[in-house]
Amino acid sequence: MTKTLLGLALCAPLLAAAADGPTVYNQNCAMCHVPGLANAPKFGDKAAWAPRLETGRDALLASALKGKGAMPPKAGNPKLSDEEVASALDHLLASVR
Repeated sequence: MTKTLLGLALCAPLLAAAADGPTVYNQNCAMCHVPGLANAPKFGDKAAWAPRLETGRDALLASALKGKGAMPPKAGNPKLSDEEVASALDHLLASVR
């Protein structure tokens, strides 16, 4: 195997591995959504999330991807993929359903 192919083979698992929802949430979202900083609706707070749930998942995902109010796009981590943000959102929404 050439050096290039060996390098690609060793790095492929790292490039392909996307973080799961709880991990993305804990590393990027929890710092605001656990204590409710800047009026972020708290994890598990059904009353705070009720009006947001009415807008639908697509609208919530758009806000998470593009930012809204004090929340920056992708929780301030531009390295997150759209799929990782969606997975974190699904984890958060599961806490209020």
